Amino acid sequence: MTAHTVTPLVVAVSARSLFNLEESHSIFERDGIDAYVRHVRANEDEALPKGAAFPLVKALLDLNDLSPEGRVVEVIAVSSIHPDAGLRIVNSIDAYGLGIRRAAFTSGSPVLPILQAFDVDLLLSKSIVDVQQAVDSGMAAAIMYSPPDESASPLDGQIRIAFDGDAVIFSDESERIYKAEGLDAFLEHEARKAREPMAEGPFAKLLGTIQRIQKSAPAGRKPFRLALVTARGGNARERVLRTLRAWDIEIDEVYFLNGYRKDRILAAFRPHIFFDDQDAHVSPASKVVPSGRVPWRNEAA
Repeated sequence: MTAHTVTPLVVAVSARSLFNLEESHSIFERDGIDAYVRHVRANEDEALPKGAAFPLVKALLDLNDLSPEGRVVEVIAVSSIHPDAGLRIVNSIDAYGLGIRRAAFTSGSPVLPILQAFDVDLLLSKSIVDVQQAVDSGMAAAIMYSPPDESASPLDGQIRIAFDGDAVIFSDESERIYKAEGLDAFLEHEARKAREPMAEGPFAKLLGTIQRIQKSAPAGRKPFRLALVTARGGNARERVLRTLRAWDIEIDEVYFLNGYRKDRILAAFRPHIFFDDQDAHVSPASKVVPSGRVPWRNEAA
């Protein structure tokens, strides 16, 4: 990275996304808090298995080794559990050598105010409530799905991230037209507005932060490789490309699938994570790559 300081990318990751906590979580749901605490204490020196967000978090933290001036990425481990039960999380972070310096254990208190206090850019969590509140507040956030049983390692040492377009990078305006009026109305709308940039979606600001990190890197050594994987096709393509140009956002790979299966393209791209707003895409994708669903913003929020 170059010598000038870059505003760090701040990522909050829930303990259940960073590590596989399903065993202890099921004990909590079945037997209550006392049984849960006993289980956690009995196993607090045993490192937890890696969760769906672990590969991305590890790769992001490794970027800090390339920066001579400050940290490029700050990761915060966030959990609603009691601090006493958080010891196993802290021990697991240390066991894997993760450079996570900050953590928050809230004992069930709302997480959103803590995320805002930390100026979080991205939340990865299994809590539907926390993610929805974050998205409604204007933050990039995704509900993490269980990781694939096996997935190929990402290629070439870059941090590979794949995004859907509508309702993720871009606003959900066009997606709403498609859902309400059908494909023909959607295509006609996009053709008519091909030269009008789309409004920003929940991940647009995050893309801007990544872009600044990319531009600070030495020539030919960009730390991220980004892909747009969208169901759009036909005459709905032009507006996407013109919007990215208007925003001055560089995407390395763009796939207009026109309804083709996203999971097969993602298996070939091999990202650290894939973001989409529809379970119909996220669920099959999560079988081959780490994936998260971005909920639509609640218009009443």
